[in-house]
Amino acid sequence: MSMPLPPNPETTQARPRLSVIVPAGNSAEVIEQCLTSVRWADELIVVDSFSSDGTLEIAQRYADRILRNEYINSATQKNWAIPQASHPWVLIIDTDERVSPELRQEIEAVMAQPGEYAAYRMPRVNYAFGRPVRYAGYYPDYQVRLFQRDRGRYAPRQAHAHMMIDGAVGTLANPIIHYAHRTMEQTIRGLLGPMTYWEALERYQQGRRANMWQLFLRPPAAFIYRYLYQGGFRDGPTGLVISLLWSFYVGLTYLRLWEMQHPTVTRWWEADWLQRDRAT
Repeated sequence: MSMPLPPNPETTQARPRLSVIVPAGNSAEVIEQCLTSVRWADELIVVDSFSSDGTLEIAQRYADRILRNEYINSATQKNWAIPQASHPWVLIIDTDERVSPELRQEIEAVMAQPGEYAAYRMPRVNYAFGRPVRYAGYYPDYQVRLFQRDRGRYAPRQAHAHMMIDGAVGTLANPIIHYAHRTMEQTIRGLLGPMTYWEALERYQQGRRANMWQLFLRPPAAFIYRYLYQGGFRDGPTGLVISLLWSFYVGLTYLRLWEMQHPTVTRWWEADWLQRDRAT
């Protein structure tokens, strides 16, 4: 188990105090290294969505505060957590992400002299199946994660919500480390599971509909965009796999949207069989 970094004497006395928020849900596999990478913060808050796999026990060893809240979606959970922070600046890190010592030093330096900025975005290096992905839209993958508590909230989206900032946004040079695709099972369970449902639901609520041509053309178009236009081929086999995964993501999203357009009776197969049974 790695030890927390000591305070940085060059910055901690000069900068405003910082709260780090880590949303967690059945994240025992990845949360410990995440927490040790941000233990230097003035306050470390874990927001747990009633985990059952040991996440809470790990969090208790590192967090200053543990809050528990029922999970609806990522944006809702984070927007609930932000006002709970005690300090004027907030950094949000997911359990599969890490803050390097270099990023920590840059964060503390800009907080000491924030100037006109209400928030900072930072690049993110996304790892997939053991290697960093540099193309296919995976880098620099800028994320607004460091912000003044009262000037930032996430857009009310079901999936892939971005931060809305009241003020100017600066840019940091050092990246977040993101272990995005650790295994195929984890990727299918996360990216291709609830994410495609939330994406489809949001499109349905916006009045968007899936037709035959979208079902047929959008998945291969998504692959071509990632693999050729965004250069996924430059990442070798990993880039091919990533591009295929996003093609599947788009295909499943539109299939779910199609299903929402054609609702059936709940447990329709039982009703169908009962009707046949009565007829005989």
